[in-house]
Parts: sequence; structure tokens; C-alpha cells
Amino acid sequence: MSLAVLALPPLADAAPLIEPVASDGRLLTAALLGIVAIIALITWAKLHPFLALSIGALTVGVVAGVDLAVAITSFTTGFGSTAAGVGTLIALGAMFGKLLADSGGADEIVDTIVGNASPRALPWAMAGVGAIIGLPMFFEIGLVLLMPVIYLVARRAQLSLIAVGIPALAGLSAMHGLVPPHPGPLTAIGALGADLGITLALGVAVAVPTVVLAGPVFAKYADRWVGAVSVPERFEAVDADTLAKRPSFAVTLFSVLLPVVLMMGKALADIFIEDPTNMSRRVLDTLGTPLVALLIAVLVGMFTLGRGAGMDRKAVAKSVETSLPAIAGILLIVAAGGGFKQSLVDTGIGTLVAEWVADSNVSVLALAWFVAVLIRLATGSATVATVTASGLLVPLTEQLSSGEVSLMVLAIGAGSVFFSHVNDAGFWLVKEYFGLSVGQTLKSWSVMETLLSVSGLVFVLALGVVI
Repeated sequence: MSLAVLALPPLADAAPLIEPVASDGRLLTAALLGIVAIIALITWAKLHPFLALSIGALTVGVVAGVDLAVAITSFTTGFGSTAAGVGTLIALGAMFGKLLADSGGADEIVDTIVGNASPRALPWAMAGVGAIIGLPMFFEIGLVLLMPVIYLVARRAQLSLIAVGIPALAGLSAMHGLVPPHPGPLTAIGALGADLGITLALGVAVAVPTVVLAGPVFAKYADRWVGAVSVPERFEAVDADTLAKRPSFAVTLFSVLLPVVLMMGKALADIFIEDPTNMSRRVLDTLGTPLVALLIAVLVGMFTLGRGAGMDRKAVAKSVETSLPAIAGILLIVAAGGGFKQSLVDTGIGTLVAEWVADSNVSVLALAWFVAVLIRLATGSATVATVTASGLLVPLTEQLSSGEVSLMVLAIGAGSVFFSHVNDAGFWLVKEYFGLSVGQTLKSWSVMETLLSVSGLVFVLALGVVI
């Protein structure tokens, strides 16, 4: 089925949906007020997104006419199930990312790839570095980690920060929006019931050409628009070799790609081995389960990265332990997004959306992208945009195959990174690290995010023609 111009089949043929608890007008009002409450509380009242999502979820239930106790139950049910499912994966991903940084493995990847690249190939090499580092790390952590490298490469190659930095940022941002185990894609996968292995494979397929266009290709033009941007004077080169030794490039790359290979192995086994009792499929299914794959990656990383860098058991344990406080806020946001999703589902609002799409001949992928874009522009948060849009659009998956649901996840992820501007913390991080004005940041970083978002949607739609 092509999703490029998808109209859902009659909903009577679908699995039973939640019966709406009130009239169409009242439910649409409830949904709009809930979303408006979230946006206003984040942007105007400056509340933490966790609080905003919690209040927005309860607003949906109360305005829809649901008893407050029932609304609270819906929210806590969604919160708990999301925290139990996605929260563990985010925690394991954070542990692995911290090991990668503390062991010097990330530095090894950067030095090996950049060190072997010619000046003309440097932007492409930096895009590759950003993508690889971005696989296990949150955007902000990856940015802080990469900035000293971007500074050094720009100085040594006598290139503008824009020419070197934009490709690296494109790699980081694409992984953050399109490829699990980042919190946004993971939450959308959980909410929409997508297969993680299939989503991962399709996400990589979309991310590669998207990074090429928004990274090295766009950087050539952005460098001309913005003008030469040199390394800020406040930067002081620091020797990254803080440990006696670092794990080798081969060992580090193996460690980073291990969970990816395990999860993709599960997806391929499910496609090509039809017998569910087949021993090979059962083994691959077990190893490729997200929780198992990431747990194995962390345990293996403690030896290949931690011990491989000469860290003793105490240092490895400290690295893993200190990874968790930094993601507490993200865990709360994601779990609250799950609660908001459950409020939309239990009131039957999602059913109305599904019926509207079925009758309107609107592309599901375009709709998913557009909803995420609106929330992203209003809140500035890619994660909030993803969890809110995926919660609102859950019932649209009833008539879709596994591959099509995965493409819907990617459409939402692409929409969630659209046009970063002044209400996005990432906007100010890039501005300050690059030493840009607001106008320069808009012409470089913001345009790059927009190109990444739009091209991501185009490639998702292209895949929708054949899946």
C-alpha cells in the first residue's frame, strides 16, 4: 500500500477503536485546549514540559466530560507503561553513551575518521562522525562532545566553522529525530506499536541521504550566506587524551554498532524466517529485543570501552552511575507524553481523528509530519513534538502494516526537528558555541534543520510508495 496518497479503508474493517465519550465538538475542543495548554505552559509560563504535559492530559479528560478520577487513572496508566517500556531503554542508552565518552571511544572515532580525510572530504567525514556519535547519544551531549573537535578541525584545515560544523550537526540531529534509541523515536515506536527493528532499518535508510543533503551539500551554501566564521577566541585547545589509553577504533565501532546489528537481525529474521518456532529466529528475536540488545551493549561496553581504556571497576561503575541524573528530566517528559497519549486514546479523540482522515483522503504521513511540525514550532522541543503527535495519531495505525507504521514514526520524527528557532534550547547552544549572531544562526542552523525535516519527509514518502 502506498502511503504517499493514503486514505484509510473504512474504519468498520479495523480493530475496534475506543468509543468517544462525548460529542465530536466537545472532544475536538478538549484536544485543542489540551494542546494549547501544553504550548502555553511551556512557552509563556515557562513550566517544565513534564508539568505542562501532565496538566494538558488532565485538561483533555476534564473538558471531555470524564470524571477527574478516571482522567487521572488514564494519565497514570499511560505514564507508567511508557516509563516501564521506553524509560528502561533510554536509561540503558544513556549508560552506553557515557561509557563511550568517558573511555575516549568517541575521541577515537573522531580522530580516526577525521585524521584520514582530505581537506575536501572533511565535511563528509564530519557528517559521518556526527551520525556515529549521534547513534547512542542525546543531541546536547553529542554537541558538547563534538565542539572541541569541530574547533580543532576548522583551525587545522583553515575552514570556516560553518563548513565543518553544519555537517556534524546534521548527523547528530538526524540520528536524534529519526533513529532509535533516542527518546523521541522510542516513544513514538511505543505509542504507535511500531516494530523497533524495522523502524531502525528504515530510519537509517532515510537518515543517510537526509544527512548528505542537509550536511555537506547545504554547508557549501550556508558558508557563503553566513560568511567566514572563525573559532571563538575563548576556545582553548585541550588534549582529549585524559586516559592512559583508548579503545581501538575497531573495538569502539563494534561496541557502537552492536545493539544496532542485534535489533536489525531481529527484523530480518521476522521477515525471512516465517516459522516462529525456528530456533534461529527465536534466538535472533530474543537478542534483538530492544531491552536485551541495549543491555548486552552496556555490559559489553563496560569491558570493550571501559576496561579497554584502562578504567578499573570503580571507574566503570561511576561512569554508568553518573549517566542517569542527566536524563531524569527526559524520562519524565517522555513518560508524561505517554500519559497524555493515553488520555487522548481513552476519551476517543483519536478515533475521531482516524475517522476524519479516512474521509478526507489526506496522506497519513503528511498529516503526521505536519502535526509534529506545528507542535515543534510552538514548543521548541523535538521530544515534546514527537510524543504529543504520536499520542494524537495512534488510531491511524489500525489499517497499516508494520513497515507503514514505522514510516509514520519517521514522518513524525522528521517533523519534530523542523525550523529550530528562539524557543529551542538547541538554537542557543549552537549560537553560543559557534559565536554567531541570531541572524546567522537562523540562516545556518535553522535552515539546516528545516532542510533536514523536509528532505526526511520526502524520503519517507518515497519509501511509502514501495512499502
